[in-house]
Order: sequence, then C-alpha cells, then structure tokens
Amino acid sequence: MDPRTEILHLPAGYRNQEQTVTLAWPEVLARLAAAPSYWLATVRADGRPHVVPVGGVWLDDALHFGGSLETVHERNLRRSGLAAVHLDDAASAVIAEGRAVRVHPAAEQARRLADATRAKYGLDSGPDTYAQGCWSLTPSRAIAWTALATDATRFIWDGR
Repeated sequence: MDPRTEILHLPAGYRNQEQTVTLAWPEVLARLAAAPSYWLATVRADGRPHVVPVGGVWLDDALHFGGSLETVHERNLRRSGLAAVHLDDAASAVIAEGRAVRVHPAAEQARRLADATRAKYGLDSGPDTYAQGCWSLTPSRAIAWTALATDATRFIWDGR
C-alpha cells in the first residue's frame, strides 16, 4: 500500500526557497531495502530512549529483524512495540516509525525472508529461523530527503 505524500514543512531557517518537490515512496523504499543496517530506536520502561544498530530485510512493506530475546530492544518491543528506524546518512535521510510486532511467519513467507537474508547478507539461516519468530516493523509514518531544503517529504499511511 502506497502512502500519502506531502511536503515536510520545515522552520524558515532550514530553507532558502519554497519547496515544491517531493520524493517518491518507491525510491525511498529502495534505499531502505538496500541499507546494510538500520538504527532501531525503542523506549525503555522508564521512558528513556534506546538505540541500537540491527540488520534486517524489507519484505511485504515491513522491516523484519531479530535479536536475542534477552536484549534491551527485544524487551522494549515486547512491552510497547513502538519503534523507529533510520539509515546512517543524515544528509540523505530516511526515518520510518511505526509499531513492531512479534510474528511467526508461515512457511512461504519464512522461506522468502530466508532467501532475502541470504541475498542481502550471504547468510544461510534457513526458513526455520524466521518461523521461530522475528519482529516485523510496519511504518505508519516516514520522512526522507536527499537535499533537506528542496525535497524533504513526509509519508503517511492512513489507518496504520
């Protein structure tokens, strides 16, 4: 499902001209899918932020990733599920936020996730790894730009 797209209005000091250009979601999604890793932000029980790099694959409009059940981000996600991910590049940024849910993919999706992981990272974890459970973060909002003052764009998925 493609999101609603709008200009991300920035404070006056951030731009030198009136922005009229927005980015297209398919190109932004391609940047997300190609990223070698993601900075995952979650919230601790006491409200403090927690940020950690994770590997993952984009499939079926969501970022799928895992980690030990004993990690801080796993505990945070089990409690609230609210999360954001962003890429390393601040000059050409992509930031997506939404809710992560613990999923146990059916055999076909687990196979596709394992294939995507092998293609991206060269790891042969096999579909059983995903079938045992992983996180699926579906964005409800995202912002992205390639040149902040000229193409800063907000993406919104209504109903998510």
